[in-house]
Amino acid sequence: MNSLRGTSAPRRSLVLLACLTVGRVGAAPAAGPVADTVIQAGTLYAGSDEPPVVGDIVIRGDQIIAAGPGAGQRYHATRVIDAANLIVAPGLIDAHAHPDTYLRSPDAKRRLNAPWLFQGVTTLLVGVDGSGTPDVAADSALLNRQRIGTNVVPYVGFGAVRERVLGLSARPPEPAELDRMRGLVAKAMCEGAVGLSTGLFYAPQSYAQTEEVIALAREAALRGGVYDTHQRDESSYTVGLMASVAEAVRIGREAGLPVHFAHIKALGVDVQGMAPQVVAAIEAARASGVDVTADQYPWAASGSALEPALLPGWALDGGRSALLGRLDDPALAASLRTAMQDNLRRRGGAQALLLTASGMPWTGRTLAEIAVQWDMDPLDAAVKIIRRSARAGDVASFNMREDDIRLFMRQPWVVTSSDGSDGHPRQYATFPYKFTRYVHDERVITLTEFIRSSTGRTADLFRLDRRGYLRPGNFADVVVLDPAHYAARADYLHPRRLSAGVVELFVNGRAVIHAGKLTGEAPGRALLHAPPPGTCR
Repeated sequence: MNSLRGTSAPRRSLVLLACLTVGRVGAAPAAGPVADTVIQAGTLYAGSDEPPVVGDIVIRGDQIIAAGPGAGQRYHATRVIDAANLIVAPGLIDAHAHPDTYLRSPDAKRRLNAPWLFQGVTTLLVGVDGSGTPDVAADSALLNRQRIGTNVVPYVGFGAVRERVLGLSARPPEPAELDRMRGLVAKAMCEGAVGLSTGLFYAPQSYAQTEEVIALAREAALRGGVYDTHQRDESSYTVGLMASVAEAVRIGREAGLPVHFAHIKALGVDVQGMAPQVVAAIEAARASGVDVTADQYPWAASGSALEPALLPGWALDGGRSALLGRLDDPALAASLRTAMQDNLRRRGGAQALLLTASGMPWTGRTLAEIAVQWDMDPLDAAVKIIRRSARAGDVASFNMREDDIRLFMRQPWVVTSSDGSDGHPRQYATFPYKFTRYVHDERVITLTEFIRSSTGRTADLFRLDRRGYLRPGNFADVVVLDPAHYAARADYLHPRRLSAGVVELFVNGRAVIHAGKLTGEAPGRALLHAPPPGTCR
């Protein structure tokens, strides 16, 4: 690993060689089979636990047709890429992403998903935190028709289902309403959702009792899905971190499906240092027969907004108009302030909240700094920002400890995710940041483990068909990166800088990055889950 990262050889330019004349009707091909692309003499990390080997990858159409030492020697290819001293790996898989401002853009170039491509990411799991639409078939068809740069794997979201039936109300569903919600989950699973995602920390999902979630999770379980959760409490807001972990495990056990913790962490001053207890609880659940896994982003700051970070859940009941009414109600002022003060303490104080919303006068300042500038209490400053709009209060919240981050990262059931929301550098830089800091500099994990936890292991957890490995017959999602230059450029003050070091990137066999630049190709697909036979009418 270090010899690759620190090589003194000059950075190699990628040379494209025309080895086969094409377009001439009746032209006789040279002897031997034909391929579209041969990636030659790279250091191959297959996505497994196996050590790397120097070899070739051969691509024809959308598939890898040969891989390994000397694999390309018997093929004649339209294009040959010299990858000596470069890493060749499966396209990276982001287990928890928020690319909607890209995927849903009217701008075709923006729909390429460049922040992820320049990290080497070819597949993203979307609809996370309970946001995934129940209309999976129609939405996937729209994405395919509009053309996107990366593959996407959709969830059906508990929040989206609940809002469609109950709106933003805090009340429990009536039996008929619960049946309708179950039907929406079943429909989405039959249309290809990979599982049910929840964001039980966020209103109105936070109003749901555990039994309501179990009822919907059973519909995903019947159709071979997973239960993905932004758990109810990653801190000490409501039930507490450990009770929240227990609730997620209970949902998986009683509904009968795998449990996947989104962006696992111990958030805030009350629970920092509790990663060993969380790991022990998950290990115990796994030993008892519950399939429990997690993903993680390697940043000490989470991404959130002032509303969910500081306001009590009851203040958000009924949506934004109801919230603004409560902020104006003198009778609620004292209780609101008490709850906000405790939540601010829980987050580490006003100096730990960096305001990240794009284009605002406070962008790039901490809540403490803007409060001083406005000559007001930090809570009053927070309310002023919240009144502006829901997204005006986006924050990076510095509330995790490095020893917790490292311990979670070492677990063999943890994979990589960005949780890549706008305004946080994780959207543009998670994978190279993890590589540079935790592989190369601090050696928390090895390069093989980094690639494994970003490719093959993720594909295995979510049963992605023929993805995540450099194997003949797999789809040709392949990254060629320069380990001497693979690095994050984004940081908390400059969160939208593209990463460096990806020199070639293929999605479904087509080059989306060549020689470090976008090609404009958009070969991404919606990758839909296939329910077991007989589970859908």
